[in-house]
Amino acid sequence: MKLCDNKLMLFFRFFHLCALCLYAQVTIQSPPNFTQHVNEQCKLTDRMSRRVIRTYQLYSRTSGKHVQVLGNRKINAMAEDGDVHARLIVETDTFGSRVRIRGAETGYYVCMNHRGKLVGKRRGRGKDCIFTEIVLENNYTALRNAEHQGWYMGFTRRGRPRKGTHTRQHQREVHFMKRPPRGPGHGEGRRPFHFINHPLGRRTKHVRHSGES
Repeated sequence: MKLCDNKLMLFFRFFHLCALCLYAQVTIQSPPNFTQHVNEQCKLTDRMSRRVIRTYQLYSRTSGKHVQVLGNRKINAMAEDGDVHARLIVETDTFGSRVRIRGAETGYYVCMNHRGKLVGKRRGRGKDCIFTEIVLENNYTALRNAEHQGWYMGFTRRGRPRKGTHTRQHQREVHFMKRPPRGPGHGEGRRPFHFINHPLGRRTKHVRHSGES
């Protein structure tokens, strides 16, 4: 009888020790790395969510002019402010900062081939037509290609495309500034907003004069 009691005691001690080990494993587990999860998701194309579409111009820091996508599939940074070919349609590829850029006038996407040359393509579904927007400390934006890591969109002082193989993030050639488009329907010719005070002084709202008497 005493032998059975000893065996039973040993069994309970062993069971208690296993329970302590399991508890230690659960408590020592590190919390989920949310930053890593976001970075991984930003690298994946999101075809389910609603895409955000923006329209802007890209001002080149080196050429002093704007990026334009021409009908002959050529891309340069020689457009004047308000040029129709300088208006770009920017579509989000993920919930992060990856985008696809196409000329509003021609419909061609800005892409980068395996040699690092900027080219225009009718369809921009490949990773070579995806760029990651990187906001720099000097408030300029750099555009890094998703297919070729470390290669950036860049232009020389004359506005000619610079090969991605010769680009680095700190170079002036890859620095751009986003600017709102100009022309009809994009800022010019619009009537200014005026403020009308609420009769109770609670809030103000914007109204636009229609010109009707």
